[in-house]
Amino acid sequence: MQSNHDLHESKDVPDAYRLAFDDPEFMLRRETRGIRFQLELLKPDLVQTEAGIHNTVVVFGSARFKSTEQAKLQLAQATALPASATSAQALANAQRDLQNASYYEAARKFARLVSEGCQSHPKSNRVVICTGGGPGIMEAANRGAMEAGAPSVAMNISLPHEQAPNPYVTPGLSFQFHYFALRKMHFAMRAKALISFPGGFGTLDELFEILTLVQTRKVQQTPVLLYGTAYWKRLIDFDWMVESGTIAAEDLACFKFVDSPEEAWREIQKLLPC
Repeated sequence: MQSNHDLHESKDVPDAYRLAFDDPEFMLRRETRGIRFQLELLKPDLVQTEAGIHNTVVVFGSARFKSTEQAKLQLAQATALPASATSAQALANAQRDLQNASYYEAARKFARLVSEGCQSHPKSNRVVICTGGGPGIMEAANRGAMEAGAPSVAMNISLPHEQAPNPYVTPGLSFQFHYFALRKMHFAMRAKALISFPGGFGTLDELFEILTLVQTRKVQQTPVLLYGTAYWKRLIDFDWMVESGTIAAEDLACFKFVDSPEEAWREIQKLLPC
């Protein structure tokens, strides 16, 4: 008969005898989802607390935007293609990406301004850049913080098409989530301000989650900045929402439009200890 000691040493331990937390199949059952929720809430919170991170500025925006150098290279490659319908589309896309690169560079500069502006303050008062950890605007913000010599946080999400952390995230502050809900909760937990650059469905989802929390006072009054007045006013007619009676006029105070990294940083400075 196999002893308890032999069972512990064996690689062929029966599932029933494994310690519950050391049994992957058990931990991934539908019935243990609540435990996974708790762990996904607890781990990033503990790590950030131990790292002395109590305040963040969250940066949202498109994962598709490229840096200026990337966009220029793409444009040069598209220009060199033989004339065809495909090359014409590639050229149009490259020209659009070069125009959108201004948002990437703005996010990069904004994150650098925030990170540099807080470095001389006590660690408990500093704000740290926090992003979704992917490419595009997220990469730009993590990059700006790194260039300022400051740490930055990444809240990545596991997707069918795997999204790896961008290379500018502080490795010890790079977290991966399975649940969108827990990820968004962590964005809100330490956010002292939020800035949203132009983006798609994911950006809108994250932005309106925060706006709803601010509107309903489920979180402390958090300044929300929308970068790029022309983009946001064309995308969403907030004034029409007021006229239609779907939001109140005072709800427009939940956010503010900004059009330069310097303007965004000035707005945040009014409300932050840095």
